[in-house]
Amino acid sequence: MRSSQCEFQFVKCGYAGTNFPSFIFPSVVGRPIVRSSQRVGDIEVKDLMVGEECTQLRQMLDCSYPMENGIVRNWDDMGHVWDYTFGPEKLDIDPQDCKLLLTEPPLNPSGNRERLFQVMFEQYGFNSLYIAVQAVLTLYAQGLLTGVVVDSGDGVTHICPVYEGFALNHLTRRLDIAGRDITRYLIKLLLLRGYAFNHSADFETVRLLKEKLCYVAYDVEQEQRLALETTVLTESFTVSSLAILTCCIC
Repeated sequence: MRSSQCEFQFVKCGYAGTNFPSFIFPSVVGRPIVRSSQRVGDIEVKDLMVGEECTQLRQMLDCSYPMENGIVRNWDDMGHVWDYTFGPEKLDIDPQDCKLLLTEPPLNPSGNRERLFQVMFEQYGFNSLYIAVQAVLTLYAQGLLTGVVVDSGDGVTHICPVYEGFALNHLTRRLDIAGRDITRYLIKLLLLRGYAFNHSADFETVRLLKEKLCYVAYDVEQEQRLALETTVLTESFTVSSLAILTCCIC
């Protein structure tokens, strides 16, 4: 059995021997701001919601992300994410009958790794556990043992050299700039245009907007001219009853 946290804001998990993860869902925990109803559509409103449940009801929830810059910051909420991962909602496994592979970013603090071992053995009772560096597994997936991996996820970017299957930590470089910073910058641009974002769920809304509309321009100057002189780049993004019109220049 394999469970991977490859992009920091998402959990990718599945079973050994498969080519792709069985489940991919946001690593987010939400709690209702006001408990006004038991159900919204076909979704039950619970005191604690995890993963896709949060994204579907994000306007009603106070959302938190237990991982930041690739490191677990809130172990209690991370426990809820693991309960959701191993429970009937996703993998539906008995940990005592399973071996577990977890991934970690390069330069992960030793205290973080020790806590992972403690939780997985003492709280969940896994039969055995191996924690692998993501960059090494990335090369394995390409049939390689040596190379340089640039891994830019949601919270952190790593440039990690790998030689014969071993990550070279003394040559690895870490940048605490990644996808989440782009989302924050997009929020700043939208605030300057007069849009209001004052709820924790608004971050998830803007992340979805970013993933749908933003791109890397091949010719930045041309894109800027188009944005200033035409409406070619104007797009409409709707969330529930909220419509956002914006030009995305990346």
